Amino acid sequence: MRAPPTAHRARDRATTVIRPGMWAVRCVMVAPTKRVTIRDVADAAGLSPAAVSYALRGIMVSEETQDRVRQLADELGYEANPIARALASGRTGMVGILGPTLDDLWQQRLVAEAGRVLLRSDHYALILDAGGDPDRQQMLARQLRDQQVDGLIVSPIDPADPAWAEITAAVPVVVMGDTFTAATAVGEVLYDNRVGVRSALEHLRGLGHRRIAVLRPPGSPTTDRPAEQIVAAEARRLGLDVHVATADYELHDATDRARELLLESPRPTAAFCFADGFAYGVYEAARELGIRIPDELSVIGYDDHPISAVLEPPLTTFSWNSERLVQAAVEMLLAAVEGTPAARRRVVVRPELRERGSAAPRRRARSAASR
Repeated sequence: MRAPPTAHRARDRATTVIRPGMWAVRCVMVAPTKRVTIRDVADAAGLSPAAVSYALRGIMVSEETQDRVRQLADELGYEANPIARALASGRTGMVGILGPTLDDLWQQRLVAEAGRVLLRSDHYALILDAGGDPDRQQMLARQLRDQQVDGLIVSPIDPADPAWAEITAAVPVVVMGDTFTAATAVGEVLYDNRVGVRSALEHLRGLGHRRIAVLRPPGSPTTDRPAEQIVAAEARRLGLDVHVATADYELHDATDRARELLLESPRPTAAFCFADGFAYGVYEAARELGIRIPDELSVIGYDDHPISAVLEPPLTTFSWNSERLVQAAVEMLLAAVEGTPAARRRVVVRPELRERGSAAPRRRARSAASR
C-alpha cells in the first residue's frame, strides 16, 4: 500500500523519508570498513612489509612464502591500492610489451603469457603492436616511456638501431630474441638460432633432401640475429641447394610466397619455415598444387604453435619453452624495477626438435620436372 503523505522518523542508524506521491525508501548508513593494509598482512604472516610486497610480486622470496602470503592476503581481503603505491614508490605497476607484430602467432603466445606472469606479480601489461615496422616500434617505445611505464619487454625488429640507447637510458628494458648492438638492456633472453637452423637442416639432409625452400620473416638479419645468415653457412657445409624467400606473417602472403617456391623447377623436396605460420602457408600452397605432404614435400616449422600438432599431417617443428623464457624475462625486469640484482642478466634458450608427420625420407619424384 502507499505510505502516509507525510512522515519522518529515525531508528538506530536508519532514516526513512516519505514525501507525497513517493514510495517509502529506507536508507541504511553503514560505517566504512577499515581497509586492510600491507602492514596487516605482514603482521599476520610474521614478516616485514617489504617481504610481503616481494611475495605479492613473486620476487626475492621462496615460492612457499609467496603462496602463504597470497593466501593470507586473500583471507584478509587485502587489495593493493595502485594510486597510493604509485605515489609512494614513483612506479605505476605498468609494463610495456612491444613485439614486432601480433600477426605472428608466436608473438601472440609470448605476450599473452607475459601478461599473465606480470599479473601474478601485481603488474599489468600494456601490449602494443609495431606491425612489423621498425620506425613504428621506436615511436611506440617512446610513447610507453613517456607514459612512465615501470619497464619494457621488447622483441626488437631492428636490434642494431642506435635509437634503442635513448630508450634504455630512460627506462629498464629486457630484450627478447636478439640483443641490442648499440644499447644496454637490463636483461636478455636470447634464442639460439644457430642450434635451431643447424638442427632443422641437418634433419632434412638426413632424410635425403638436398633442395630446400626457406621462408623467413621480413627485416634484415644482424650480427646478433644470425638465423638467416646461418642458413647460408649451413647450406654450404651440408651441400644443400637452398632457396630463401621473405614472407609476411599473414596466411595469404605466406601461401603466395610458398606457391612461388613450389613452382620452381626443379621443385624443392623440403621446406624449412622460420615460423609455424609460414608452414601453414606451405600446407595451403601444397594443397592447391596437389603436392602431398610428406610424400612429395617435407615441411619443418620453428615455434611449436598448438595448432601445429593437429594439422594433417602434424607439423614437425621446434619447441622453445616459451613459459620459461617469459618467466626469465619478467624476473629480470622486475628485479631491475625494484633495484635488486637479478640472478642472471642473460638467458640463452635452445630449441628442441618435435618430430611429427610432416618430414619424411625423400622419395623419388614422379617426373623429371619435379625431381
